[in-house]
Amino acid sequence: MKGFYGRILRIDLSTSSFTIDPIGDDILRKYLGGKGLGSYLLYRYNPQGVDPLSPENCLIFTTGPSCAGSVWGSSRYGVFTKSPQTGFYSESYSGGKTPVAVDATGYDAIVIHGKADAPAVLVISPEDVGFFPADDLWGKDTFDTEDAVNARFSGSDSVYKRTGAVVIGPAGENLVRFAVIENDYWRSAGRTGVGTVMGSKLLKAIVFQGDRKRAVHDADRLKTISKTMAMAAKDHPGVAAYKSKGTPMMVQILNNANAFPTKYWSEGKCGHWEKIGADALHGQCSVTPHACLKCYMACGRMTEVRDGRHAGLKLEGPEYETIYAFGGLCMVDSIEEIIYLNDLCDRLGMDTITTGNLCAFTIEAFRQGKVDYPVDYGQVDAIAALIKKIAGREGIGGILANGIVAAAEQWDMADTAVHVKGLEPAGYDPRVLKGMGLSYATSDRGACHLRTTFYKPELSGVIAPEAIEGKAELVVDFEDRLILFDALILCRFYRDLYAWQELGQLIQALTGIAGDKETLRGIAVNIADLVRKFNLREGLTADDDRLPRYLNKPFASGGGVITPGELETMRADYYRLRGWDADGRLNDDS
Repeated sequence: MKGFYGRILRIDLSTSSFTIDPIGDDILRKYLGGKGLGSYLLYRYNPQGVDPLSPENCLIFTTGPSCAGSVWGSSRYGVFTKSPQTGFYSESYSGGKTPVAVDATGYDAIVIHGKADAPAVLVISPEDVGFFPADDLWGKDTFDTEDAVNARFSGSDSVYKRTGAVVIGPAGENLVRFAVIENDYWRSAGRTGVGTVMGSKLLKAIVFQGDRKRAVHDADRLKTISKTMAMAAKDHPGVAAYKSKGTPMMVQILNNANAFPTKYWSEGKCGHWEKIGADALHGQCSVTPHACLKCYMACGRMTEVRDGRHAGLKLEGPEYETIYAFGGLCMVDSIEEIIYLNDLCDRLGMDTITTGNLCAFTIEAFRQGKVDYPVDYGQVDAIAALIKKIAGREGIGGILANGIVAAAEQWDMADTAVHVKGLEPAGYDPRVLKGMGLSYATSDRGACHLRTTFYKPELSGVIAPEAIEGKAELVVDFEDRLILFDALILCRFYRDLYAWQELGQLIQALTGIAGDKETLRGIAVNIADLVRKFNLREGLTADDDRLPRYLNKPFASGGGVITPGELETMRADYYRLRGWDADGRLNDDS
């Protein structure tokens, strides 16, 4: 079938062995690649009820049929496993340059199970897998690790043009439940603890090398689509906005909407927002737009701090989510200090959204007399010290390293903890953006903003943020289309450019599959139902598809409420539209 390699690489770390297996066209037609194929393989190979940190939990890397070709926004890979943070389905995606190296190995998916006897590096190429010791790399941060493995395995004598590495840092080694996998220094498969699973397998890094390319169904049509897309983007206001200000522009937008989570979710407006937004970043630092391969959006910010105690510090970022987590929730009022905390998390290999949430949660615990650990809002050095303790599982950090659910239980703060399924929300307050409330509650991986990015239609006026009636229908429409994004795998920021019609044309040119909306929806439903079956098999119930009690309260200054009844109405509509029963179970699922 066009658009695919038709090959799956299966690696057993316990025996240092591998096999290359075929994958049938029937599976690819039903699920495509990326999320669809990764979810199928996870459901097939993961034992029911497996401990996420056990050798039997699979760690699956995929690319999609659009990767490494001429498709804009396609330089991305996905990682799939059972989450050590939530105990449910885990998916995470990353961009940069490395995805094309993952794809060039010539596999639609790479399934890793087992556990190495000692710290290891894998080197994966089109017909071979090398197993190498990594004792000298264990303990190194992500930047040093990436430099070391690229120099060791992808030097000038490499026979392959496409090379890249994914790595973990000390947080992954120490099994911090929300550790990330990083590539190209600052690109992260960031949420749900995929780096933790890599660490549990004593896998410090994976190097990808190759020269394979996918054959597409209609190469001429694909070139036309890419040219048309490039022309359309020249005058597109969304493209211009991302290129000029990146995701930090969202600070002002969300603050103006009273939906910028502040002071651990107690408020929707931040008084110092101008000190941490896009204008502060560009005005106080040296910033250059930066893009992944095959992208004209260039939303990344290559940033260097100009002045102060962090002068000379460089990174790509910070992204909006990191700014909200540390600048909003933790009340850090300096963009340079947020950059410092961002860099610290990157080097240690931890998700900035969860880390910022947990630091703010600890501040609340201290203020409520639940813990004897002096840290308060805006105290950058105390927050940084806490981050290091989490990564090293030292003292209070050992509690926080197990995630929000464990910390809330130990500190008797379940009514304060903000999470869904153990995953903290991103920076869009559902008390104002009620469609985001439904998205958080029903997302297959926890309180995730990316499964629907439904803040976009609510902020842009497509549907009123406070509306309840008809909201689930639009959420499902967005979710189905973005499921297909993740099957290809495409960047979310192209959502306004690849509407249903354009997406159908793209899929047909890549694979030959019919591009009508009915066919595409059928594939999206196949994937959504399969992921739901996985979660139900792992113990998910309708009670897990709810918002935390804390978010049923208004802001401390008043206003901003999403009631349990409002969520229940939207959730019932969502279940019905998905074809599930009143308890969120598939009608053919016992």
